[in-house]
Amino acid sequence: MKIFPEFIDQLELIKSIRRDIHAHPELKFTEFRTSELIAKQLKSWGIQTHVGLGTTGVVGTIQGNLGSGKSIGLRADIDALPLQEHNAFAHASQHEGMMHACGHDGHTAMLLGAAQFFASHRDFKGTIHCIFQPAEEGGGGAREMMADGLFTMFPCDAVFGMHNWPGMPEGSFGVIPGPMMASSNEFKITIKGKGAHAALPHNGADPVFAIAQLASSLQSIITRNKKPVDTAVLSITQIHAGFASNVIPNDAWLGGTIRTFTNPVLDLLEQRLRDIAHGTALAFNCSAEVDFNRNYPPLINHPLETTFAQSVIKKSFGEDQFIESIEPTMGSEDFAFMLEKVPGCYVFIGNGDGDHRAVGHGMGPCHLHNPCYDFNDHLLPIGASYWVHLAQSYLA
Repeated sequence: MKIFPEFIDQLELIKSIRRDIHAHPELKFTEFRTSELIAKQLKSWGIQTHVGLGTTGVVGTIQGNLGSGKSIGLRADIDALPLQEHNAFAHASQHEGMMHACGHDGHTAMLLGAAQFFASHRDFKGTIHCIFQPAEEGGGGAREMMADGLFTMFPCDAVFGMHNWPGMPEGSFGVIPGPMMASSNEFKITIKGKGAHAALPHNGADPVFAIAQLASSLQSIITRNKKPVDTAVLSITQIHAGFASNVIPNDAWLGGTIRTFTNPVLDLLEQRLRDIAHGTALAFNCSAEVDFNRNYPPLINHPLETTFAQSVIKKSFGEDQFIESIEPTMGSEDFAFMLEKVPGCYVFIGNGDGDHRAVGHGMGPCHLHNPCYDFNDHLLPIGASYWVHLAQSYLA
């Protein structure tokens, strides 16, 4: 495994930055302290720094000393989650109801470590843009940075991202071409009926009965409308109705999420959801209102860039550190917006099984979005070395 010695020497610095960010989590589009910390570090290393893209995004640009050439973008996310941390170690969250439960603190620290290396090793041709993106957790920060001119101001021939993955062996890598993560979409269906006394249901139009039928009927979209070979998930996560045991309410609603790997499948699911909602409501003398929001598109890795990333991983870290059988996930990621605009790919780096957590960690598993999660600091020199190997190979 080719770990750059500089990252071993600087491990305590990178780790202290990671833990400082972990202790001071900030939610989407409010990452002002985190953004300031990133910018301060970049500037201290003599890196050209731009702040404010997508509200709190930061871009650090390093020019090589060997002349103009290709440009590469390396992206890390910086925001936290609205979650109460259950860990009690020294670097646990100091902000009530906020926590770095997805490892964005580690992603940021790894890219900062790589940026420091690039700043003092400019013997390359071309340009490296280190992109620190806000609001990945539901805010579409990638889209907002692009709307503010990210790839106009900092053009990239290719862009790459990385996310830690609990359960994968510590320091291993996994990436596949094509769909890697699913689209994220939300729906809310309101059934409007006519309230009545529960003892006299014939005087009304019962939206509760209709919503119960609808909850079952929607699953027919997955089992009877889409092709069996097309992957999709439809999950109803909320049903709300009524306020008293003897009153049939005027309305009821349900909501949930739909995940797909392709937009044509998503188009089909949305249309059938609307058809079934209106048809079911009509069958029970009610009406339906459907709200459908497409949040993040599917994350599609480009074949050429994925093959390149795979070769860098195998060459730099060994064949045994690359997991060929990595599976795509129905989770979502707004790096997908960047991949719609610029060729590139997104890799997983194994976070281990949680044995790395310090004394004082919570009793729960070290899974993403879990109140007992913590990023594995052993990955810091590995992830930073991956960025360096990747950028050096690409610009060569």
